[in-house]
Amino acid sequence: MNKATSNSHPNNHLLITGANRGIGLALTTLYLKAGWQVDACCRDPESADELNALTSTFDTLQIHELDVTDHAAIDALSTKLASREFDLIINNAGYYGPKGYRFGGTDMDEWRKVLDINTLAPLKIAEAFHGQLLAGKPGVYAALSSKVGSMTDNTSGGGYIYRSSKAALNAVVKSLSIDLAPQGIIAVALHPGWVKTEMGGPNALISSKESAQGLFDVLAALKQEDSGKFLNYDGQIWPW
Repeated sequence: MNKATSNSHPNNHLLITGANRGIGLALTTLYLKAGWQVDACCRDPESADELNALTSTFDTLQIHELDVTDHAAIDALSTKLASREFDLIINNAGYYGPKGYRFGGTDMDEWRKVLDINTLAPLKIAEAFHGQLLAGKPGVYAALSSKVGSMTDNTSGGGYIYRSSKAALNAVVKSLSIDLAPQGIIAVALHPGWVKTEMGGPNALISSKESAQGLFDVLAALKQEDSGKFLNYDGQIWPW
């Protein structure tokens, strides 16, 4: 267990994207209840009723408007939060794109959109908030990926858009784990499970709260040697 993620350090500071619903909202709630300072980001804070409701209970929560595809906005937020010392950054914002299509029916415009949100944005956030993560040393950068991004686990084919975006994200996280290792920063990819969210659908196996609790526990137990791993919400290691 490390200082950056341990549940027993209530003065720790978290930056999280996609915090307005689903897993992001559940994670935000858990960290607030653990006493963390949380900077929570979402595209439209005005409509984020559940997230806003938390401010009446937790004065340690600050909400920020952020479209992760707007790289200038990411830089602007980093400047605004320049004095922060982030112990943990969770890149949770994601987009599935079209469902049900088969080979020959790939929407290239949607593919670009999914890559922008799922792959480009996570690296941009890592770069933009690198200074704040260093200040919170040993900081942790965690990106929510998916097992469908695993090359080894791909036995069914298809899913070109979402699958490729998460495979690329995994490559980003692996490189971050190598490049940032000398600075003591831990970088991990996390599979949240098949979760009952807008993306996962009603037939999924676990709730957002169950997934978030598992991720919370996994992050709390991280050690330096875990950097560069692809971890399930229950701590199982997924192959790249």
